[in-house]
Amino acid sequence: MNSLFTQTHVGPYAISHRVVMAPLTRMRTNAHNVPGDLMVDYYAQRASSGGLLISDATSVSPLGFAYVGAPGLYTEAQAFGWRRVTDAVHAKGGRIFLQLWHAGRQAHPANIGGEMPVAPSAVRAYEHSAIHGQNGQVIEVEQVLPRALAIEEIPGVIEEFRHAAALAKQAGFDGVELHAANGYLPDQFLQDGSNHRTDAYGGSLENRARFLFEVLDAIGSVWPASQIAVRLSPGSSYGTMSDSDPHATFSYVARRLNGYGLAYLHVVEPRVRGNDDIDAAASAISAKDLRRVFKGTIIAAGGFTAESAHRIIEAGDADLVAFGRLFISNPDLPERLHVGAPLAHYDRSTFYGGDSRGYTDYAFHRTAAVT
Repeated sequence: MNSLFTQTHVGPYAISHRVVMAPLTRMRTNAHNVPGDLMVDYYAQRASSGGLLISDATSVSPLGFAYVGAPGLYTEAQAFGWRRVTDAVHAKGGRIFLQLWHAGRQAHPANIGGEMPVAPSAVRAYEHSAIHGQNGQVIEVEQVLPRALAIEEIPGVIEEFRHAAALAKQAGFDGVELHAANGYLPDQFLQDGSNHRTDAYGGSLENRARFLFEVLDAIGSVWPASQIAVRLSPGSSYGTMSDSDPHATFSYVARRLNGYGLAYLHVVEPRVRGNDDIDAAASAISAKDLRRVFKGTIIAAGGFTAESAHRIIEAGDADLVAFGRLFISNPDLPERLHVGAPLAHYDRSTFYGGDSRGYTDYAFHRTAAVT
């Protein structure tokens, strides 16, 4: 697995290995979606010298939450909570990017003060949101029909991304990643299955991509391009997503991103749908496909093992690999992979919400060997 443990660069940063922690929805914030002690411990455990972590999807807006207990970054209190996280990661010698997120139509009224979710068009996503039930437990409920954003509202949403990006700098992050994947708001604008608009943000491919690139430009008014990243999921139908010509759509986006000089493009491989592994169709779009048009650094994510991560890097189709579920149960995953230590299995029932169980109580392999 030597290819996973060679040095590389992400934007201006020297990275000592290519095992990245993927952005993971864990729903462990304090009140008002503020990161607390539990999240500080969680990220500190998974930081490694010269390693890269990507944060939980973090809402840029009070209207952006699909999941109760997810973090936000639109208030000073949230920025202070995140500052404690970044300080803990930096104390371990690690780097951390914030993932900027707006769930759009995947938000739920129970998580956004009773408001209706917003979207490019009034088209429902047939997935589930996580909310608090009557007994206070986290339950899954069907998503609702969103309302279409009026064109005069769109600049305000873009400003929310810019404001969150500015708070991310205040909070000490090393960069920001625009979450334009998994059927969330930028993805909803991009794909024609969810975008039925007939104005300047709909219809043609250029118009559908307008929102994504205007958000990217707004973030670029705060951060240098070399500390900005974008996440895409061109092979995923999660969020009831579809496009009439996905190869043309995502190749166009990747080609335009060449002009930005980004830190990286983060590509979700098509064999993962949400939290589940699937058999990807042969026509699905992968990091390998986007490598043909995107000339910068690529992080691939989606159900990788050490062996498959080694293969995609050796083939040159990605530069780094993001691990999700394995990083949950193995806080020292890079070291375990490096020395060939056994991997602990994760407890899926503790993925979303709760306390320290299944979050910060997984053993480090050196500790496990002693006990």
